[in-house]
Amino acid sequence: KYLRHVLLKRNVANLSTINKHHMTLHELKQYLSQASELKFILPNGQSIPAHFHITEAGVITKHFIDCGGTVRQENAVTFQLWTSVDTDHRLAPEKLLSIIKIAENRFPMMEEYEVEIEYQQDTIGKYGIAQSLNGLELTTKHTACLAEDQCGIPVVKTKVNLAELATEKT
Repeated sequence: KYLRHVLLKRNVANLSTINKHHMTLHELKQYLSQASELKFILPNGQSIPAHFHITEAGVITKHFIDCGGTVRQENAVTFQLWTSVDTDHRLAPEKLLSIIKIAENRFPMMEEYEVEIEYQQDTIGKYGIAQSLNGLELTTKHTACLAEDQCGIPVVKTKVNLAELATEKT
């Protein structure tokens, strides 16, 4: 009840999601240290089969230039999930923590980097993850113009009812 109350107060539309922003490596490690099982849920609500494997763990650095000419760099910790025919396989949270520790010893995995999950359906999809009441929810990622002010894209202003804002704060 308390969690539901907190979520309602935050005006969270999907009450099953606790933490809708994409998790960092630090947050994932905290979650794994307290979890009893690993369950990944696709954006459509279906669970990834419980016999998945982690076939890659690493850091991806994307160094690029946006359409406004600004050079940027993004870093993410990435895990590739894969399923096979060995339906008896189960990956415990402690095992994923040990995989992370091995990776951290081989190359720098920064605690504040967001975690990205790769999982193949029709094609390889890249997802963020967020903690939910049912496990780890794979969250969709979106493209965006990073230089809207230089591209001539009009800024969309959100209309806000000040009276509603005042009642939300009380």
